[in-house]
Amino acid sequence: MTTFTTLGKIALSFPEVTVDPHFEKISFRVKNKIFATYDEKNARATLKLSEEKQSDFSAVNPAIYPVDNKWGQQGWTIVELSEVDEQLLSDVLVAAYCIVAPKKLGEQLGEG
Repeated sequence: MTTFTTLGKIALSFPEVTVDPHFEKISFRVKNKIFATYDEKNARATLKLSEEKQSDFSAVNPAIYPVDNKWGQQGWTIVELSEVDEQLLSDVLVAAYCIVAPKKLGEQLGEG
């Protein structure tokens, strides 16, 4: 089980991440591009993944699933924080960050 505190700790450990409001949510951005948001009301995160990574993570844990609309078809993925452990959250956040971040920044996390 993870919380917003864990989400923030992991996301803010990545290079050049900023936190900004995004409508009624909190967004985590790199180079002003959103890779994750936090919905406090529902205690869940929404992350930008590739279709392949979205499918992979959804297969690992049913608490990770596509947004139920066209945004989901574009890789936007919900993570029910209370249903995932810290390591899985870290893995999915790295994948989301690397989709959005410039390649050089992604490479700093061993991805890219």
